[in-house]
Amino acid sequence: MECSWKAVLLLVCASLGVQYTAIRTLKDSLSGPCQGAFHCQARQHRDSRWRSPCDDGWLPIKSSRTHILLFATTRSGSSFTGQLLNQHSGVFYVFEPLYHVQQAFTNSSSRLRHAMDRRALLGAYRDLLLNLYTCDLSFMENYIRPEPQDHVTGAFFRRSSSHALCSAPVCLGGEEESSSGQPDEIWCPKKCGALNLTLASMSCLSRGHMAIKTVRVPEVADLRTLTEDPRLDLRIIHLVRDPRAILASRMVAFSDQFRAWKIWNATGRQPRYVDLSQITSTCKDMAASAATGLRKPMWLRGRYLLVRYEDLAFNPEDKATEIYRFVGLEMEDRVRSWIAQNTNSSVSSPSEWNYRYSTSRDSRATAESWRLRLGFDIVRTLQNLCNDTLVLLGYKQVQSAAELRDMSHSLVEPWTFQPVL
Repeated sequence: MECSWKAVLLLVCASLGVQYTAIRTLKDSLSGPCQGAFHCQARQHRDSRWRSPCDDGWLPIKSSRTHILLFATTRSGSSFTGQLLNQHSGVFYVFEPLYHVQQAFTNSSSRLRHAMDRRALLGAYRDLLLNLYTCDLSFMENYIRPEPQDHVTGAFFRRSSSHALCSAPVCLGGEEESSSGQPDEIWCPKKCGALNLTLASMSCLSRGHMAIKTVRVPEVADLRTLTEDPRLDLRIIHLVRDPRAILASRMVAFSDQFRAWKIWNATGRQPRYVDLSQITSTCKDMAASAATGLRKPMWLRGRYLLVRYEDLAFNPEDKATEIYRFVGLEMEDRVRSWIAQNTNSSVSSPSEWNYRYSTSRDSRATAESWRLRLGFDIVRTLQNLCNDTLVLLGYKQVQSAAELRDMSHSLVEPWTFQPVL
């Protein structure tokens, strides 16, 4: 009887211990590296590379954070639009972090890949987004290869696209270049060295807005669990573009993958082995997401803004102001200067124009330049495949090669989308 009593007592104690551990773990996950939902801000610029988040060099400051997701498809102008957010001093911007998840799944064993369905991949995407929005950049170590050592990595995808990751306190070697506004791709990898994810998390916590760009989530409905998460104040900017322009851009940026399309465009005859499924899926996903936004479901109220790339290209400052208003930011002079420099002048060199992620262009001139590059036979096929998408988003169709080449008439209809309030 005595032994039985002792066994029951041990079980009760063990149960209490497990509950206590679970509560502490949950509390830590919600509060981040500093207790009490604080974030840390640098007191002064100094070498804090190996400091803890809340030691005497960092001041805990209460604040709320707005979480921004630039949601788009490949070659829709998302790199350019993302840079509009990246220019603001209060934004911590990350370019395509879901790339690492996709690569980890792709590089898994064939048996594991076979077991991974769309739901599993989307679940991994959402987990990473949630952790990044809470400024836990160390969570990316589960996917970065080679695996970071002591939270330091040289394999962070497109780090140079983020001002926050190329300036103090994350980077202590590029202050002069960062202030001069030179292209990050030139000096950031050389001056900043490997990325310390702990310092990156600190920088994230010190800013009021955290923005992520991704082209890897198929539909906006896949983000519903994040919009309903009480820990996040998520704002989704859904960027769309004319599917005909998207295809023309992909043919240039991914020449090897679109070799059959290029042959078709050059000869006017469709090869039997052209894969139409990719652009068809792009159109379906784009239309499905836009239709969801237009229905204004409760879970998107106050969280969704639909932006056509062409409208942004034609009126960059007005459209940028609308985007900033939606995410709760004021336009800074440095943002206006960047817009003027990157939308109103010709690209400085041919190599810059050919660069896959270039954001410098004469935006008005290039918005419909695809009409001079695509043959009418391809355009007609795309219009049949993507008819519903074109109609929904206000893109006119052409009925002849002459109409396609007539640049005096825009194929972008006047169209206004009101944010889901």
